Amino acid sequence: MSNTIWSVDEHLDDILAAVRPLDPIELQLPDAQGCVLVEDVTVPAALPPFDNSSMDGYAVRVADVAGASEEFPAVLTVIGDVAAGSGELPTVGPGQAARIMTGAPLPPGAEAVVPVEWTDGGTGRGAATAMRPAGQAPEGASGEVRVHRGAESRAHVRARGSDVQAGDLALRAGTVLGPPQIGLLAAIGRGTVTVRPRPRVVVLSTGSELVQPGEQLGQGQIYDSNSFALAAAAKDAGAISYRVGAVTDDAAVLRDTIEDQLIRADLLVTTGGVSVGAYDVVKEALSSVGDADEPGSGIDFRKLKMQPGKPQGFGSIGPDHTPLLALPGNPVSSYVSFELFVRPAIRTLMGLPDVNRPTARAVLKADKALSSPVDRRQFLRGSYDAEAGTVSPVGGSGSHLIAALALADCLIVIPEEATSAEPDSEVEVVLLG
Repeated sequence: MSNTIWSVDEHLDDILAAVRPLDPIELQLPDAQGCVLVEDVTVPAALPPFDNSSMDGYAVRVADVAGASEEFPAVLTVIGDVAAGSGELPTVGPGQAARIMTGAPLPPGAEAVVPVEWTDGGTGRGAATAMRPAGQAPEGASGEVRVHRGAESRAHVRARGSDVQAGDLALRAGTVLGPPQIGLLAAIGRGTVTVRPRPRVVVLSTGSELVQPGEQLGQGQIYDSNSFALAAAAKDAGAISYRVGAVTDDAAVLRDTIEDQLIRADLLVTTGGVSVGAYDVVKEALSSVGDADEPGSGIDFRKLKMQPGKPQGFGSIGPDHTPLLALPGNPVSSYVSFELFVRPAIRTLMGLPDVNRPTARAVLKADKALSSPVDRRQFLRGSYDAEAGTVSPVGGSGSHLIAALALADCLIVIPEEATSAEPDSEVEVVLLG
């Protein structure tokens, strides 16, 4: 146990100095979602790879439809169909048109596409509303079509390379791969990609009083909310999270459980049992870890100049020196500690440059001054109005008030040197979500 009282920044710096980004691996696209790209990806070939139609209609020569109107339509000979994926393309000559579908390549000779709504659809009647399916009306690929409007050159044609050109930078290293990025990689033909994998985070709560939601509460028991909240927070931060049900206040059981979990953990998070009580089992179980058999590993329990979240533990465990963060057991303390320390550790494992939540300055809207203990950095739950640039406190300062946490979207920060924050003064807020 350290006798030094650490600042919030010192504790975070200590964690981030010890956590290294995970080694890159090559993954199939569906498995790469949520991962961070470690290479610049360039476009191997133009996208789209050919001139293609943006409408269902007719591929025509501009001169053949010049001046066309409903009263004096241009009558063209239909020489065939061009569907998306067509290989052999008919050549459109003078006085001719080819029926063309959206996404189909523009055939040789054609200079523009007239939408089917500008024609009679080959029916010999009035304006068409849609093209008849080829299977139901194969005769539509031949015969005549009446065009009621002219078209400029390249009308309704998507040019080759109009999305991206060969050699363009498609995605920069450091990009988190979401659905649009996965779609772009597929569109340019990438089946696999080199990424840092999503960190595997094991969340474990301790306390003999804890019961799993859905079960019956006995005398003196409460539901285990921390492991659910922190596992969800880890997932929200970009990790693959594993929640372990509450472990009773037994040091040997806890050590065995942690050792069992090491196989699937890039980071371990415990909640509860880190204070100075007789049953603070995490401290008892882990204080001596690594002292003899694992040089360089071990957990340091320390006090921080913060409220809530004064007691914290950090170190590494097991043969691979897996980082472990031991958070307090009070629900708000554990959540605030997660946001300040665990989330940045997860983002560091992912290889992201920006690991902290964004902050903003806001005007405090409160009925009275918010008090804060001297030499402690206080984090209060708040509701932030970005448009007005204001923040209002939500609930009290108690570290067990989880109902208020569910209504908060930020943390109001009162620095160590301040003992209060006055109404209408400017404060720093940490934006959550």
